[in-house]
Amino acid sequence: MKKTAIILINYKDYAEKYLPDCIESIRKQDCKNYKIFIVDNETSEKSFNYLNKIVPEAEIIRNRNNDGFAKGNNDAIKKAIEQKFNYVILFNLDVIVEQWCVNELIKVAESDDKISAVQARIMLWSEKEKINSLGNITHFLGFGYCSNYQDSLNSSQKKCSFVSFPRTRESSHNSTKLDSRVRGNDNLEAFRNSRDICYFSGSAVLLKVNILKQIGLFDEEFWMYNEDQDLGWRIWLAGYKCVLAQDAVVYHKYEFSRSIKKYYWMDRNRIIAIIKNYNILTLLLISPAFIIMEFGLILFSLKTGWFKEKVRVWKYFLTPAKWKYLYYACKQSQSLRKIKDKKIIKLFTGKIWYQEINDWKLKVINPVFGLYWRIVNRMIWW
Repeated sequence: MKKTAIILINYKDYAEKYLPDCIESIRKQDCKNYKIFIVDNETSEKSFNYLNKIVPEAEIIRNRNNDGFAKGNNDAIKKAIEQKFNYVILFNLDVIVEQWCVNELIKVAESDDKISAVQARIMLWSEKEKINSLGNITHFLGFGYCSNYQDSLNSSQKKCSFVSFPRTRESSHNSTKLDSRVRGNDNLEAFRNSRDICYFSGSAVLLKVNILKQIGLFDEEFWMYNEDQDLGWRIWLAGYKCVLAQDAVVYHKYEFSRSIKKYYWMDRNRIIAIIKNYNILTLLLISPAFIIMEFGLILFSLKTGWFKEKVRVWKYFLTPAKWKYLYYACKQSQSLRKIKDKKIIKLFTGKIWYQEINDWKLKVINPVFGLYWRIVNRMIWW
């Protein structure tokens, strides 16, 4: 059987808050051929002893500093690669995993060689019939957000029929081709109960190790936020796919944080993502909209008190030492390219629906940006 590594990241007292429920749900999985890795960021004797007590079967990786989401996961993924695991599954500590979840993620992963990342259906723990994420969406200016957030599901719907996604002619064609080469009804059914997504949420996702070895791991420059967006984008650039596994379910104890520091990471990192992953011609086409948005964000930052963080963002991009990183990061991403922007941007949107920038001005600017993006879509042939 193929080997699966399940990766959890702890920071300070997160484990005490969330780990007992999370690990109990993981131990109930139908899939048994897995190993747990726990990364203990900013480790202490107290946190290490607690993790060892609650999950004695886990391999614990201790980091002296808080190395963030990207490097923390990379540390564990590298261990999984060394130990010849086939899949890595990332779970946030604050999720509860349904019994069939890991098996369903694996079934979808094995249903198509082109699938690289498989996200679970993430529901809200506090309101179990409401959605946290059905995959994530990228706005063409780099903002990322959860698909279908807080949409409701009918409580009478069963596991395999929670929502009906329309199938395109291309996906139907792919399904027909797959019928002739997939062995076993389980994999075929898993394929039919999945759909393409722009990128995955790092809170509950399976990644194929063999493809990560080709395209690279999380970009540690991101530290936290948008690193999943960047990796998902690179997956598409390299000719692979990110998909949602409808039947793999987790419940997320999600709490929205309005920390000022969060604005810096999210705003800085969405700009890094578009610089790295767009064709330069696409960057030129979206630059007028980008400039308008930057003026809008400056006004918004003055109103909401994060103007200093906005200044920090631009200080980052005006620092010559960072230009070298951006140059080589862009070069590395573009070296993966097998798919044109024209195809990838079909998964993007011109509408901003974003908690961090939930402002009345969006009601005015969204139709303008939506029209702008439709025009750009028609112009891009590369």
